[in-house]
Amino acid sequence: QVQLVESGGGLVQPGGSLRVSCAASGRIFSSDVMGWYRQAPGEQRDFVATITSDGDTNYAGSVKGRFTISRDNVKNTVYLQMNSLKPGDTAVYYCWLHRTWGYQNFWGQGTQVTVSS
Repeated sequence: QVQLVESGGGLVQPGGSLRVSCAASGRIFSSDVMGWYRQAPGEQRDFVATITSDGDTNYAGSVKGRFTISRDNVKNTVYLQMNSLKPGDTAVYYCWLHRTWGYQNFWGQGTQVTVSS
């Protein structure tokens, strides 16, 4: 079974930067896709970014050019570097792992990111 643990969330001023991390444990395979979703109170959980072990990335239009996702295959850790943060980025950020066989999805517990106004 896969376990995902996020860290690095916190309070940041508009225009500031923050990096959140997600450490994966268990058996991790090169075919696993990892990424980040976020959810604000009363809102749907929205896609933010994904990355393959080969480094192929995909971003939501709202964060493209501001956020950068990266992945360390040795440490089984995925990162999200968030720059030029806006109050609208305030949400709980969830780490996500997708296993291609059986289309299984795994989620972390979430880390709070608050951009003050």
